[in-house]
Amino acid sequence: MTTGKPSKILLNFTIPIFIGNVFQQFYSMADTVIVGKIVGNTALAAVGACGTLTFLIIGFLMGMTAGFTVVTAQHYGAGNQKAMRQSVASAALLSLIVSVILTVLSMALMRNILYWMNTPSDMYTQAYEYIMVICGGIVAQVLYNLLAGILRAIGDSKRPLYFLILAALLNIVLDLVFIIVFHMGVAGAAYATVISQGVSGLLCLLYIVKFVPDLHLCREDWKTDWSLMKWQMKIGFPMAFQYSITAIGAIVVQSALNVFGSVAVAGYSAAVKIEQIVTQAYIALGTAMSTYCAQNMGAGKIRRVRQGFRSATWMGEIYAVLTGVLVFFWGKFMTTLFVSENVKEITAYVDIVLKCGAASFVFLAVVNIYRNGIQGMGYGLLPMTAGIAELVGRCLAAVAASRFGSYLGICMASPVAWVLAAGLLLGMYFRIMHQYQLKGMMEQDEEEAVLVLKKRYT
Repeated sequence: MTTGKPSKILLNFTIPIFIGNVFQQFYSMADTVIVGKIVGNTALAAVGACGTLTFLIIGFLMGMTAGFTVVTAQHYGAGNQKAMRQSVASAALLSLIVSVILTVLSMALMRNILYWMNTPSDMYTQAYEYIMVICGGIVAQVLYNLLAGILRAIGDSKRPLYFLILAALLNIVLDLVFIIVFHMGVAGAAYATVISQGVSGLLCLLYIVKFVPDLHLCREDWKTDWSLMKWQMKIGFPMAFQYSITAIGAIVVQSALNVFGSVAVAGYSAAVKIEQIVTQAYIALGTAMSTYCAQNMGAGKIRRVRQGFRSATWMGEIYAVLTGVLVFFWGKFMTTLFVSENVKEITAYVDIVLKCGAASFVFLAVVNIYRNGIQGMGYGLLPMTAGIAELVGRCLAAVAASRFGSYLGICMASPVAWVLAAGLLLGMYFRIMHQYQLKGMMEQDEEEAVLVLKKRYT
């Protein structure tokens, strides 16, 4: 990603990630559709109520592994194969340790967490059954996200897509088998998700072992390098907490929403699933920007990084306007995919959520592009401040809306958060670029720029 036209490279890299993210959404969407149609609206609400918790847990790990592989991409861009392999080994060890700790903590605290979230009593048991299986499968989730991130770090965004498509299809089959044949209810949907994700991770591993010799690790690669681990944690944990901050805000919104009852929760859950299909493009473009910026920073091509931001911004905003119009006027008609009872009432709830979100997609595009791009440049902590602003905005809007009994106000919580975060991230980006401009690094020889950057990282 260090040569060629930035817009073309970013588009070609983003499309497979976008398709892969959409298929990844099919995991939870298949759960939602099949559970809502077969088990009932209460079960649909239970799965939806767990969505924010799943995002908190899995999102933390996704952010962490993405951060670890930023270092891999930087070494790959710099052409340092040995350091790249060492970063892969270090990322694997750190990911395993954190996964085990998070599995134990989440399973131990889950009953209390659901209680704190005001989970309605009619769906509490099913919500608990679903989320406990998801927590038990954390290691399987991490296996795919880490290995897919490593493949993307070296410029391969297609293979993770292929494996994810196969796993998504497997998930649908397992959903039907576990729920219809074995009558396992919401727990069956959770088992299908975990097993399918584990299969996609194993496929990534087998592909690397057989076809990617650059990633074959030797004994020396596994030696503990504390400076490398420190570097990875400096980028990885802020990215993980960034996801968690977003998820915590979503949990506050969910808690405020739960007081409106299971029908409102079902409507909000269905709307979020519809919205997530469209917004995966922003996440994919953000992921592409993270890898693009990391490789080019590793190669000392700071001017090219700026070109990438410009190209990504144009692509993101054009997509935001087009999809925003479609979702605003016609998104609600997808409601029938998820529910078979109280369709008219639930559709009204869905429409409010989608209209609020669609009108704000332009800000969401900025958030994903600039947050991930800045993190790919090696700034781990800085984008977290935007995440904190996002959390504050979302929580204040949700709490106020809940106090006044306003469903519309709750639906506006995320758009408010996106506006705040977008403004801060744009300010950060221009400040960073201005600093590089003052240091003369935009015009500096690439080898000299690499030396300057190495000093900052160490």
